[in-house]
Amino acid sequence: MMKSPQLFPRTGCRLLACGVLLVLGACSSQPPAPDWRLNGQAASERATAAYLEGNTRIASLEFDRVRKEIARTGDVTLMARAELLRCSTQVASLVFEPCTRFEALRQDAVEPERAYGDYLAARVSPQVVALLPPVQQAAASRLLQGGTVTAGDVKVLADMAEPLSRLVAAAVWLQAGQGHPAVMALAVETASSQGWSRPLLAWLQVQVRHAELAGDEVAAQRLRRRIELVLTGSTPNRSAP
Repeated sequence: MMKSPQLFPRTGCRLLACGVLLVLGACSSQPPAPDWRLNGQAASERATAAYLEGNTRIASLEFDRVRKEIARTGDVTLMARAELLRCSTQVASLVFEPCTRFEALRQDAVEPERAYGDYLAARVSPQVVALLPPVQQAAASRLLQGGTVTAGDVKVLADMAEPLSRLVAAAVWLQAGQGHPAVMALAVETASSQGWSRPLLAWLQVQVRHAELAGDEVAAQRLRRRIELVLTGSTPNRSAP
């Protein structure tokens, strides 16, 4: 089975899974990693955390640092993976925009990166499932089965140990029209447990719209109070409806 693509090549034994990418550091038993790799790894971790925590300015600065370090190598594959990392955090937060920086690199990217770029836009075909990161293959395969996703199907997402991977897969299902309430609830729980306010707010808004469409104003009001709590950090107004 193919391994998930690596943003920074393996230099040792410490591994940090980050959704689509594996960001790897150095061990003392290995030769010292070059500065560009260490700097890029640290910047990618800070960028991802900042974006998910809602700090757009820091995330932008850190992603720029990642690009700068990778540009020193002239490695198109690594740059493509860096752009996919950035776009995966956006998709997890329900920002469904074209991954324009990756698309500019698509013609020189290898097949797994092109497949993952399509997957982030909820474009899945049987031919490319095996090219996706292993952690996403079950979620992609379920979409290809057709039919409406059920509460039982959500186990496919729940079995993903890595939170960002789970949010990405849930967002892909939502884009594909499979926004089952259980998918929304799992995404909210995942973002909340990590303290990732950006995707949490996005998924709570989806739950609000679902409650409104179902005519459940009590649930919608409860969700709005939770959103307000995230936005302000204040105690919800218990007298509110």
